[in-house]
Amino acid sequence: MAAEHRAITAFDGATISYTVFPGVGPMVVVLHGLAGSGREFVPTAEALSPRPVILVDQRGHGASTRTPADVSRLAFVDDVVRVIEAEGHEPVDLVGQSMGAHTAMLVAAHRPDLVRRLVMLEGGAGGGSADDHAAIGSFFRSWPVPFADRAEAREFLGDGALARTWIADLEQRSDGLHPRFDSDVMVRVLDGMSEPNRSEWESVSVPTLVVYADGGMFTEEQKADFVARGRRAARVDLVGASHDAHLDAFDEWVAVLGPFLAAE
Repeated sequence: MAAEHRAITAFDGATISYTVFPGVGPMVVVLHGLAGSGREFVPTAEALSPRPVILVDQRGHGASTRTPADVSRLAFVDDVVRVIEAEGHEPVDLVGQSMGAHTAMLVAAHRPDLVRRLVMLEGGAGGGSADDHAAIGSFFRSWPVPFADRAEAREFLGDGALARTWIADLEQRSDGLHPRFDSDVMVRVLDGMSEPNRSEWESVSVPTLVVYADGGMFTEEQKADFVARGRRAARVDLVGASHDAHLDAFDEWVAVLGPFLAAE
């Protein structure tokens, strides 16, 4: 069976879009990072076949409501809970990258009954300064959108793995190609992650795999401290990978993801 696009309505009226890849066994739910969408994890979903997989476009991203009123962490958590319950496959294996890893961790903390295993790729307890968030917003606002075509987008964004993903995800409108996120919303999302959720992380009771990249965004001290605070956390490091290791170190990513999710 082919993948199917579905949607639910969130508590605040926002539309949360997701794609279901049918299969057998416990469902795997995958959450992308900031300014991404579920599309970038299609290869991961295909690699996990025959397991059923759900790729969620989190609020403010992709085909979900682009400018939701509520971008709090609890709003993101509630969306994921609603998707899981709508599909009726709980408990699920929950996988997230970066911001999506933070969301996944909070879901596991608030609703452990819905989560069988947790995988966090380049994720942590949260934190970050307003200046850092503003700089990210400035970068997104610097994009000269609309792009006339993908070649023009490539000239501006480059040809790295993340840039190629952003370019592939651009939305065609009457005046050209636009990103499927709003830069101001991205800053608000980051601001909602400013305070580290350490107590929630320390409460997570499900088996957890924390995956870091040697070229990622965390220092060794941050990595070691985060994993040490976990109750059932194991750590794996990917070599030759960036913060977006699912894109530029795909084989290595799948090689650690698959066996962990397959374990009893």
